[in-house]
Amino acid sequence: MKADVQPLLPSKKRGGQSHCQMGVNMNVLNINECGPLSAVSCGKFADCQNTEGSYYCTCIPGYELASGARMFKNESENTCQEVNECTSGQNPCHSSAHCLNIISGYKCRCRPGWKPIPGSPNGPSNTVCEDVDECSSMQTTCHKSTICINAVGSYKCRCRRGWEPKPGFQDNQLNTTCEEMSFPTWTPPPRIKSQRLSHFFERVQGLGRHFKPALAQDTIQDLIQVVDELLQTPEDLETLSRSDQHCVATSLLGGLEDVLRNLSQALPSGTLTFNASAGTDLSLEVQEQGHRNVTLSSNQAKMLLNWDVVHESGDSGPSVAGLISTPGMGTLLAEARLVLESEKQAVLHGAHKRILPGVSSVLLSDVISAFTNNKYTQNLSSPITFIFSHHSVSPGPTQKVFCVFWEHSQGGCGHWSTRGCRMVTTTDTSTICQCTHLSSFAVLMDHYNAQEELPGLAVITHVGLGISLLCLLLAGFTFLLCKAIQNTSTSIHLQLSICLFLAHLLFLTAIEQTKIKVLCTIIAGALHYLYLASFTWMLLEGLNLFLTARNLTVVNYSSVRRFMKKIMFPVGYGVPAIIVAISAASRPHLYGTLTRCWLHTGKRFIWSFLGPVCAVFSVNLVFFLMTLWILKSKLSSLNSDVSTLQNTRMLTFKTTAQLIILGCTWCLGILQVGPAAHVMAYLFTIINSLQGFFIFLVYCLLSQQVREQYKKWFKGIRNRRAASEKYTLSSKVMSDSSRPSMDN
Repeated sequence: MKADVQPLLPSKKRGGQSHCQMGVNMNVLNINECGPLSAVSCGKFADCQNTEGSYYCTCIPGYELASGARMFKNESENTCQEVNECTSGQNPCHSSAHCLNIISGYKCRCRPGWKPIPGSPNGPSNTVCEDVDECSSMQTTCHKSTICINAVGSYKCRCRRGWEPKPGFQDNQLNTTCEEMSFPTWTPPPRIKSQRLSHFFERVQGLGRHFKPALAQDTIQDLIQVVDELLQTPEDLETLSRSDQHCVATSLLGGLEDVLRNLSQALPSGTLTFNASAGTDLSLEVQEQGHRNVTLSSNQAKMLLNWDVVHESGDSGPSVAGLISTPGMGTLLAEARLVLESEKQAVLHGAHKRILPGVSSVLLSDVISAFTNNKYTQNLSSPITFIFSHHSVSPGPTQKVFCVFWEHSQGGCGHWSTRGCRMVTTTDTSTICQCTHLSSFAVLMDHYNAQEELPGLAVITHVGLGISLLCLLLAGFTFLLCKAIQNTSTSIHLQLSICLFLAHLLFLTAIEQTKIKVLCTIIAGALHYLYLASFTWMLLEGLNLFLTARNLTVVNYSSVRRFMKKIMFPVGYGVPAIIVAISAASRPHLYGTLTRCWLHTGKRFIWSFLGPVCAVFSVNLVFFLMTLWILKSKLSSLNSDVSTLQNTRMLTFKTTAQLIILGCTWCLGILQVGPAAHVMAYLFTIINSLQGFFIFLVYCLLSQQVREQYKKWFKGIRNRRAASEKYTLSSKVMSDSSRPSMDN
């Protein structure tokens, strides 16, 4: 056996060469494992690759191993899967072509609406395409009422100039059906009766009946003139309440914007301007396709607009931008309230400032409206810039300039708002604003006053009025129940106490009840009447004080007493009623402000209260000085009669204390200017909120008769309490004595 194996082993010779004893070189014998008769199998989507003395498997073109490896050895390791060349991260096709994945590769095909450029090789990676002009090749489905607009890879069917889409026939851009443009519907605001406004809408309806798209330019000019004439001569519109005037302004701003947006799409391309005699001015920019920045100027305002910001892909018709200035609109928007957005409120609050209640805003610029053919511009991606030129103004330290817009509210009216608008910069004669919306709102600039909130002033007011209410209540019961002091003077004291008590009580409980407009108006009217009645009774106090002092120098005073009894009630309650009735009949809408149920300061309406108040404390000051003069003369002529001298001195002291009771200290309110303004504000609040306390002090606590009556009342209360306790003790003793003894 050993001899049989030996020939298979190599033998060593000189030179280190090795040979098979059979005489065959082993390098020549290489078996092909991938051959037809081989038992090697790589599996599906794979090829076998033979190597010298071995082999390996690889995935066929268009496939790759899931593991990311390049080769494997047997079928059990096969994870070959198709490669999607179109989504592998690098598009192998030209940017104008679409990559289509196929088995074992990909194809490059032109996108819909594109075609291969002439001479472009139609291969997997070198096909280049160009846009197909469907409008020139008549390959469209556009209705005859539209025109075809070619777009990259597609086309649009747009209404012809002077035409508009039929309702329900604009499902998409390819099947739009149009009809000849009609004048938009513009209805008057509901519930407002005005002959001037009715005449205006009759003229607008006349323009609508005779409207032709070819005459759109003339129609717009006529419309601008009609609006201008309405604002120039509003006639009975000025007699409407402020809220109704604001509703009319809202209708005019919104309706005019909608009509101009529609009619301007029938205009030829370019920039157009329309002017009216009283200053109403319209500037329009019309383009087939908005593609650049636009600057529009109208009177004293300018707008800088970028088409990309306001453009909407689905817009039909030409691109339109408009800016209309209506200087006369400011009259209808007078005394409109301003609503600050939360950020601006926080800034004011952080600076210890607040918007003054009841102070009317000052309109520095013309009212303008900006619009485009796109109705939905509530939240633009970038702001639109507005530049306003206005009257020269230098805001004081307690004044602030705002960029605002007219915001529609429920019920068809509106208010000024700062939402979405900010002031970029302002000078004495111009202001730059930026707003992130257009829509149907008027963009304008407003001027508002702000006042520093004095710390503790509200607390002093509430504490002082609370003390006064208690003192007035005690004084009123004293005047009613103390028979020893009841006379003409006591009647005047009682009526003054009642009016002041009711006025202070209503002020503390209802001055801020502004949620219900009608209720707030009633509260404001009631406060107006009660405070005027209080001051009228203060005037009667001053007159009675003067006549009492004069009684020291005359013999018969009975006629004077009869005169006071006859006039005091008609004057005390009748005069304030007449003033309030005239004020309410002439301007009822000025009762109640946005933050307080009190009088508006607009159109000097506050002087229906301040006028009588100034007159009262002026006349009472004269009465006070004349009384002092009489008392001075009387003191110098008196003998040393102690009782008479003491009575006169007490009268002099009370006369001095009457300065507060007579309301003369209200002049401190006028002195709240300059460096001493804060000091005067505190003095005014402290003294006048304690007026009820001084009435109780002077007329009750300092009156000897009242003090004696108080002693009688307290003595009677003690006696009744002692009698009650004695009766209780006696009853208890009798009860104990009547019980049977325990020893019996």
